Amino acid sequence: MDIILSALSQGAIWTVMGMGVYITFRILNEPDLTTEASFTLGAAVGAPLLILGVNPLLALLVVMLVGAAAGAITALMITKAKINSLLAGIITMTGLYSINLGFMGRANLSVAGLSSLKTWLGNLGLPRNVDTLVLGLIVIGILVGLLSFFFRTDMGQALIATGDNPTMAKSLGISTAEMTMLGYMLGNALIALSGYLVASDNGYADISMGIGSIVIGLAAIIIGEVVIPNVSLPVRLLTIFFGSVVYRLLLAVVLRFNFDPNNFKLFSAVILGLCLSIPTLQRYFFQRQIRRGLSRKTAASQGTDS
Repeated sequence: MDIILSALSQGAIWTVMGMGVYITFRILNEPDLTTEASFTLGAAVGAPLLILGVNPLLALLVVMLVGAAAGAITALMITKAKINSLLAGIITMTGLYSINLGFMGRANLSVAGLSSLKTWLGNLGLPRNVDTLVLGLIVIGILVGLLSFFFRTDMGQALIATGDNPTMAKSLGISTAEMTMLGYMLGNALIALSGYLVASDNGYADISMGIGSIVIGLAAIIIGEVVIPNVSLPVRLLTIFFGSVVYRLLLAVVLRFNFDPNNFKLFSAVILGLCLSIPTLQRYFFQRQIRRGLSRKTAASQGTDS
C-alpha cells in the first residue's frame, strides 16, 4: 500500500512536468532539451525565495515566469537565429547550468521545514504522502482546466495548427514564430513549476536534479498514449498522470528487487525506449496479420480454381 501511495503522490507532482513536455513534444512536435535545465531552474529560483520567506504562491508565479523566459530564449534561437531546435535546447541548457548555480549559490540548498505549499497542506494533519498527492491533484486539476480552455481559443488552435502543419498555418495568416515562442514559454513554465514542486516535496534543491527529467516526462506521455489511445485533449492530459504513476510503480518494483541504484537512469531509458517502440511494434504485428490473412485467402482461392 505504501508503494502505491508513494507512486501516486510522486506521479502527481511529476505529471506537471509531463504536461510541459507534452506541449513542446506533441503539440509543437519539437523535442525540447531545455527541459532538464528549466526543471532545475524552477527549484533553483524557488528554493532561495522560500528561504527568504517569500509567500509560496508568489514564489510559484515567479518560478513560472523564469521558466517561460528560459523557453523564450530557446524559441528565439529557433525562430530568429534559425538554429536547429535540438541545438538551441542544448545551448540554453548549458547556459542555464551556470545561472542555476548563481541563483542557488551552491550545488545544494535545503528547504526542509520552511513554509511551502506542502507544509500548508501538512498543517491539515494529512497522512504522509497524502499531502503531496492532494497538492499534486489540485495543481493537475487547475492546469487541465486552464489548458483545456486555452486550446479551445483561437490562439490555442493556432498553436495546434503550427505544430500540425506550419506551412498551412502560415497560409492561414498565423505567425508560426509567435506560436512557437508561445509553446516553448508555456511548456517550460510548467516544467519549472514541476521542479519547484518536487524541490518543495523533497526538502531540497540540487543542481543535478534535472538530469534525466525529460525521460520521465516522455515516459509518462508515451505510457498514457499506449494504454489509453484516441482520446480528447483534456483526457489526454489526464492520462499523463496515469502514465506517470505507472512509471513510478515500475521503478518501485525494480527497487524492490534490490536493483543497483547506479543503474537507475539506465532502467529509465530502457523503459522509455520500449514505450516509444510499442506503436511501431503494434503496426508491425497488425500488418503481419493482414499479410497472413491475404496469403490464406489467396491460397484458398487458388485451391478452389484448381
